Formats: sequence, structure tokens, C-alpha cells
Amino acid sequence: MDSGGFTMGYTSFGEFVRVLRVKQHEVLADMAKKLDTSLVFLSAVENGRKNVPATWFDKLVSEYHLDEEEQYELQNAIDESKVQYKITPKSAGKIQRRAAMVFSRAFDDMDDETALKVIEVINKGGKP
Repeated sequence: MDSGGFTMGYTSFGEFVRVLRVKQHEVLADMAKKLDTSLVFLSAVENGRKNVPATWFDKLVSEYHLDEEEQYELQNAIDESKVQYKITPKSAGKIQRRAAMVFSRAFDDMDDETALKVIEVINKGGKP
């Protein structure tokens, strides 16, 4: 959404919790209190500047009594809204570490066609 040259970073998670708040007649501060966080941090998460903390899924499910479909939507929204991914190559060999580094360096410039090919290769376990 563009307003006067300023682009607001709406994430799937941000959209999900905004709708949830509207349905509950709540404001950002109400949800921040339920999540035991600051208004500033919740806003940063909603706008994609921070990852959704791992504990928030269970808190949102519990506080807002989300049904199975809503839980599924929430998990998808969280996954789609990640701004950082961590790879911990504890048991990885030299080639796997190199693959992770090459992938991370190329990620921002990767087009959709290449990304789909990578997904296909990984889903097949690297077998042609």
C-alpha cells in the first residue's frame, strides 16, 4: 500500500492479527498486552521488521480461542512473514556448508523460476 511515497510493509502475519483485532474490537495495545510485549515490538513484527517470536503462536491460539482452520491460517501467516531464516550446520559437511553459503548469497537476486527449481531439487532429495 503506497501513501505519499511511503510504502507500508504489510506481512501475512500483520494482516492476520489486524483482522483478529478488528473482530475482537481491540487495538494494538490490547494485543501487545496479551502477548506480553511492547507496542513497538508488536508493530515491528506486524510490519516485517522482526520475526514472529516462537511463543506467539500458542499465545494467540489460547487468548483468541482459534479453531483449527484459524490455527492453520496463523501458522501459514507466520511462515510467510519470516524476515530471517537460520541454518545451523552443526553436522553438515564442507559441501553442505558451501551450498548454504552460495544459496544465501544468491537468495535476494533469485527469480521465481530458479526458486521453483531449487524447491523441486530439494523435495526430490537432490536426485535428478
